[in-house]
Amino acid sequence: MYLRVSTDEHDLIRRQAIVTAARAAGYFVAAVYREKTSGARPDRPELLRMGQTSSRARWWWAKKIDRISRLPLSEAELLVANIRSRGARLAVPGIVDLNELVADSAGVARIVLEAVQDMLLRVALQTARDDYAT
Repeated sequence: MYLRVSTDEHDLIRRQAIVTAARAAGYFVAAVYREKTSGARPDRPELLRMGQTSSRARWWWAKKIDRISRLPLSEAELLVANIRSRGARLAVPGIVDLNELVADSAGVARIVLEAVQDMLLRVALQTARDDYAT
């Protein structure tokens, strides 16, 4: 689990509630990575370390899409591709998840569902990014 705050005024200890809630809900949290840095930076050491060491993760959870979308769109897409290349799935509340349908599909239906899933995520990333910029 990755916890980040961007300023010294924000407190990582408050973010610990996210870990506690996940464990209380029955999720296994393999590790917790913490750092204070801007979410718009793609070179966040702890995020990169999590990406390199999370080969057993089945899910990456983002509290909100803006936790990912502050990266430039191309960097956010690289992060998502990295997650998927490790066989994990990205879950974000409010973003339609078609992964179960994809898993149960084959041929053209699978290709279409994967493309729709990618498009929905990309639209959500860009929309959140636009909202953040205004």
